[in-house]
Amino acid sequence: MKILVEKDYEAVSKKAGEIFKEEISKKPEIVLGLATGSTPIGMYKELIKAHKEEGLDFSKVKTFNLDEYVGLSKDNPNSYGYFMDTELFNHINIDKENTHVPNGKAENVEECCKEYDESIAEAGGIDIQVLGIGQNGHIAFNEPEETLSVGTNIVKLTESTIEVNSRFFDSMDEVPKTAITMGIGTILKAKKIILLASGEKKAPIIKELLNSNRVTTKLPASFLLLHPDVTIIVDEKAYKG
Repeated sequence: MKILVEKDYEAVSKKAGEIFKEEISKKPEIVLGLATGSTPIGMYKELIKAHKEEGLDFSKVKTFNLDEYVGLSKDNPNSYGYFMDTELFNHINIDKENTHVPNGKAENVEECCKEYDESIAEAGGIDIQVLGIGQNGHIAFNEPEETLSVGTNIVKLTESTIEVNSRFFDSMDEVPKTAITMGIGTILKAKKIILLASGEKKAPIIKELLNSNRVTTKLPASFLLLHPDVTIIVDEKAYKG
């Protein structure tokens, strides 16, 4: 596990953007694992900039997102499908047919989860996966539990996660209580993983992760310790040594 400490969120985003830009340039048909939320937005802006100013080509790129709320359609402004279009896909030359977000409106959600993992495998697996980390140590929507799913699955969101995500909704009551998420096993199959964190609120969990020598379902991010190629990029506020 490699740790890179940058000055601030902007520097974290720039460094992450440079890594993704290099990987895309080396392999035009690369398969990207993408995340939503506020953390990766800066990185997406760097990729958009690289496309517009340097001609970074996304025409052969395939993407798979970590998660989606159950019950929200892609045209819902609070869905992650809508988020990805707004924050990245609409601004680059990617083929929308090559972008994948779990179907929150699927009639058979369990079958949808199985097909999602199969689609990732058929694409050759994820080459590089970006992750954020929750204050409770969750990655994607894999919350601290007695057990964690290996493959893509349906999860109940914790009250703390619902509260954090409520900032994107008009009220807490509107926040979906369940989501589809890549499982820990699906995430760990990515060839390379980049975890981003910034701000003082993330400092305690980053410290716990970096000082951990154990894997536990109570700290889902600890499973990243098992992966051979993980880079954590944090700003100075999130890193307390």
